[in-house]
Amino acid sequence: MRANTVIMVILAGVFGVLAVVLANIWLAGQRSAMAEANGTQRDTVVVAAMPLKFGDALSADKLREIAWPAGAVPAGAFKTTKEALAGDGTRQALQTISANEPILASKITGPGQRATLSAVLGEGMKAVSIRVNDVLGVAGFVFPGDRVDVLLTRTVRDSDGADKSFVDVLLQSMKVLAVDQVADESKESPTVVKSVTLEASTKDAQKLTLAAGAGQLSLALRQAAASKGETTERVTLSDLTGETPADVAARQAELDKKAAAEAEAAAERKRADDKLAGLTQAVEQVGTRLDQLSKVKPAPAVASAPEVHEVVKEVVKYVQPEPPARATVGVFRGVKLETYDVPRQP
Repeated sequence: MRANTVIMVILAGVFGVLAVVLANIWLAGQRSAMAEANGTQRDTVVVAAMPLKFGDALSADKLREIAWPAGAVPAGAFKTTKEALAGDGTRQALQTISANEPILASKITGPGQRATLSAVLGEGMKAVSIRVNDVLGVAGFVFPGDRVDVLLTRTVRDSDGADKSFVDVLLQSMKVLAVDQVADESKESPTVVKSVTLEASTKDAQKLTLAAGAGQLSLALRQAAASKGETTERVTLSDLTGETPADVAARQAELDKKAAAEAEAAAERKRADDKLAGLTQAVEQVGTRLDQLSKVKPAPAVASAPEVHEVVKEVVKYVQPEPPARATVGVFRGVKLETYDVPRQP
């Protein structure tokens, strides 16, 4: 026997043993899961014994109790048929309930209440009806429970006196409560209707009421799972026919004019800002100077020195004249005076 054949036989045996081991492990896990499931605590839930439509009254023959895991009971479910039918008066279905679907408090009315739109409305929501026709109402293919977008078509006159038509998406993902006077979601055949009732918030209800008189409303059916809004833009006649070169040139000229006006306004604002900044700086400098002056202590007053005036005094000096070198001496001899000129003695 060749060596390659031996190796292949050995590998086949190894993989066979491995497959058996893995199968045993998987079977053991399944048995363990089944054992745990059998030990799970059970409860009961009331479900529909047959399909129910909007407005169907609940009775014992239309309900039944089934086993349900205790930790997975839906919120608002009933545990017993007696509990579901308790109260004065019968309960009615507010929407389509399939067979074996749990009966929830949100899907049925209270005891003695009628299946009306007011019972279907969400917290804080309103029901608003709008007029449609065979085209605007999506050819009758809108049913209760569907989601639609509301479109508004208007024609306005611009400053040039020309009429311009455009379409806006007014509201998105609005829930349809009823078509005409039918609120049964199980209705399947399309019907041309004259009005559609939508669930809307107070503000959206105001928009719908105002838009009904401002233009023409139409519906756009949304995909069942597409409940999220999307970004939309206005559509005008130019979007349908395309723009001519003259239209493009006129629009470009208008854009250039607008850009120039914005640039001039920006320059004017800058000049005003510069002036304001200069005034602010001057005020700050004056305030700083005033603060510095208020912090300087006044110097003590010093008496000024008296003004010195030069006084010129006149000095009178008396000079003794020198005596004459000779002197005259008089001698009386008897009565006769005799004078002699003699030298002066020092």
